[in-house]
Amino acid sequence: MANPVAWSSGGLRFFRRQFHEYSLRDRVAMSQMPLFITTLLTVFLVWAFFPGTMGNPLFASFVVSQLVLMVLCYVIPWERLPFTSFLVIPLLDFVSIAVGREGGQDSLTGISLLAVFPVIWLCASGYYPKAALWLSFLAPLAIIWVPLLLKGNVTAQDLTRSLLLPVMMLGIGISVSVLTLSMMRQQRELEDKDAQLQANLRTSQRQESLLNTVLDTVHLGVLAVDADGHDVLMNRKQRANHLLASPKDNPDPNESQLLVFGPDRKTLIPVQDRPVRRAVLGETFTDYLVWLGDGRDQRAFVTTARAMRDGDGAFAGSVIAFSDVTDLVNALAAKDDFVSSVSHEFRTPLTSILGYVEILLADDPEESQEEMLEIIRRNSERLLTLVSDLLASRNGQLIVTPHTVDVAELVRASVSSAMPRATASGVVLAAETPDQLEAHVDGARISQVLDNLVSNAIKYSPDGGNVLVSLAREDGHLECRVTDTGMGMTPEDASEVFAKFFRTSNVRRTAIPGVGLGLPISKAIVEAHGGTISVDSTLGQGTTFTFRVPV
Repeated sequence: MANPVAWSSGGLRFFRRQFHEYSLRDRVAMSQMPLFITTLLTVFLVWAFFPGTMGNPLFASFVVSQLVLMVLCYVIPWERLPFTSFLVIPLLDFVSIAVGREGGQDSLTGISLLAVFPVIWLCASGYYPKAALWLSFLAPLAIIWVPLLLKGNVTAQDLTRSLLLPVMMLGIGISVSVLTLSMMRQQRELEDKDAQLQANLRTSQRQESLLNTVLDTVHLGVLAVDADGHDVLMNRKQRANHLLASPKDNPDPNESQLLVFGPDRKTLIPVQDRPVRRAVLGETFTDYLVWLGDGRDQRAFVTTARAMRDGDGAFAGSVIAFSDVTDLVNALAAKDDFVSSVSHEFRTPLTSILGYVEILLADDPEESQEEMLEIIRRNSERLLTLVSDLLASRNGQLIVTPHTVDVAELVRASVSSAMPRATASGVVLAAETPDQLEAHVDGARISQVLDNLVSNAIKYSPDGGNVLVSLAREDGHLECRVTDTGMGMTPEDASEVFAKFFRTSNVRRTAIPGVGLGLPISKAIVEAHGGTISVDSTLGQGTTFTFRVPV
């Protein structure tokens, strides 16, 4: 006995198949099948209750014609014929039904109702809808009227009495046509939408492929998480970073188990302060330094996070970028160590030089010798101050000792001392200062700033030009400007000019000597006074440095 569950599931699979998915031959046969099955039932009823009718030639012709039409549905290669040629089958059905009606009237009434099947077929096909509607009325009418007219002696009442069937068939045809046209219109709309969806899907797949390729190409680790902290996207580089941060005995660690260290490379960062966790909490940050992994494989990463928002502005997740800066961090550390070592090495001989100069000055040297010794002492002290500033800058400290000073006199002294160099370089150097402007500042440090700015203005005016140093008091601050008409800088170079050891590309090309420490030290001095320093420069036109400190 067959398994009813299996049979029912198989039947469901059969009926789930769309009609248009069958071959044209199968569709023609399936369209003829309802009439053929009904004909078999009619034959059974006639054979069971009216066996005499089976011998009627017209009824037999009806049965044989239905068998032949059913066979033709399968035998004729409809795919090779003009597409609508299969509509000849329902037309022949009308003839077959008319013959069957005449042959079976003595036994069964209502055989003419079988015309509903070819009517439905014609109207549901969607082809020649107007002709199908005319046939749905005229063909049933012909099934009844033609035999009446052939017999003769037809009255108007006879003709009128038979109009109900054609009218009913016309109504059925109209209903089927309306439903078919509506379904065809919906099918076209669905096909258009399906084509659009398929196109959007292909576009989405191309964009996804492009995005994955770009993310796997860039030398950045990129991680996207949703609002609950689940990974949405992780590129190839970030998978390698995750593996680096994973403990060796834990192949699939969670965030709290990852090896994420602070700047000292030894202290594990608390979970709530780790980049991914901060991003999941909705924070936005830039250049947050962490170390991933341990031992010799440990690497430094600068992390940046930006939050994602949905259409309502609610937090929907974050994207975190991991940039490997190990080489840069190590280079900066090596540079600081070098500066510190060299500075320490310089301090000992400079201290010794100053000591011997003091001894020589104490022995009452001749006037010419005393002048040279003073020059040696002044420059040695300046060099020692520079070395001390390097050490202080490296340690992040710079000490100033403010006292009341006439800053106007400091400006004039700085300009006076730089005048010989300006004259040798073809630069016109001038100062605009009040007669006196006192302020509570560290005079030696402010002089150092002035000397640096004036020296740079002359040095970076290799083809001559004008340098003007102006001093004024504004809003409780002293404001000093050093303006030159030299080579100037690009906006990109101007934004980096206060970085230690930075030198502009233009300066590097012209081989102007320098190490890039004067401006960073000047900035540290001004900020130690609670002031600010800024630059305004145009490439090829000149530069203006302005510093302001409280009076």
